[in-house]
Amino acid sequence: MLYHLLYPLKDLFIGFNLFKYITFRTAYATLTSLLLTFFIAPKVIQWARKKKFGEVIRDDGPKHHHIKKGTPTMGGIMILLSTLFSVFFWARFDNAYIWLFIITTILFGILGFIDDYIKVVKTKKKGIRMRVKLGGEIIISLIVVLIFYFLIKFQYNTFLFLPFIKNAVFNLGAFYIIFGVIIMVGASNAVNMTDGLDGLAIGCSLMTLSAFTVLAYLSSHIKIAQYLMIPHIPQAGELTVFGGALIGASLGFLWYNSHPAEIFMGDTGALTLGGIIGLFAVTLKKEILLLILGGIFVIETMSVIIQVVVFKISKKRVFKMAPLHHHFELKGIPESKIIIRFWIIALILTLIGLSTLKIQ
Repeated sequence: MLYHLLYPLKDLFIGFNLFKYITFRTAYATLTSLLLTFFIAPKVIQWARKKKFGEVIRDDGPKHHHIKKGTPTMGGIMILLSTLFSVFFWARFDNAYIWLFIITTILFGILGFIDDYIKVVKTKKKGIRMRVKLGGEIIISLIVVLIFYFLIKFQYNTFLFLPFIKNAVFNLGAFYIIFGVIIMVGASNAVNMTDGLDGLAIGCSLMTLSAFTVLAYLSSHIKIAQYLMIPHIPQAGELTVFGGALIGASLGFLWYNSHPAEIFMGDTGALTLGGIIGLFAVTLKKEILLLILGGIFVIETMSVIIQVVVFKISKKRVFKMAPLHHHFELKGIPESKIIIRFWIIALILTLIGLSTLKIQ
């Protein structure tokens, strides 16, 4: 909004020319959402405690997690509100990508909120039935990918780029719609599975989002994109502002979600963060690179798949409990140590992912 209001006045006051620059608006979008999260978090926590919107601990989880029962949840609301508020002030609304990300945030946020509401208000531990929730994720992802496929004017919409290999490009055509839906649904569920320890999912998401925010900025500059041999996406630069706003809100949330957590994000936050990460991969043509940048989420998801498949075949468990972070908990490793180690691995994977910009 500020761009459209103040930038046209640059001839009256040269300072308004700053609103032209993505880097300036990204910095203040990050700061705005961070400060707003700090402002509203205590109020949300107090409100959740008053309404008794506490975390519901599943019986099949680690027994020592029952001490977390009653900790306020649905904290993802403040991440989404802070992000959207900041984007409203600092982003350009003549950019189709911004609207695509706003739609994704709202739709996944609504689905996650309904799931959390059923858990904490209707006191049903499992929330929405898995098939129904998965169906909702597929429908939302399909809507978003169809908008991207038909309305976003970009020559590489249906192309798949492979990292590490020069000129490895494949045009998937209409099949890309299915592929894009798989990426978004997979990312959404992967972040949700990782959200099992204080600060784990939000910390790993911050690193992945930071990488995609940098990639959005690089992809929007034709000379940098040509130098790095990545697809040039002229309008993607504005996603840097959205990424900055989400990073600021996530940092603010981590302040209260770090161990021992004062509030949990719930599916409202986890499903939405995953959906946005998946959409970043789709819009920036980094679908395969997501396997590296979001490596922790991939590992956590694979641990669940392996556990289920092996148990069905042999009635034996590979891990003490899945997802993988619970396995290490049951081995006696302190929660805070697991979280920090996973963050370190996420950082390493982020650096490896970004290094692919020159290794091809």
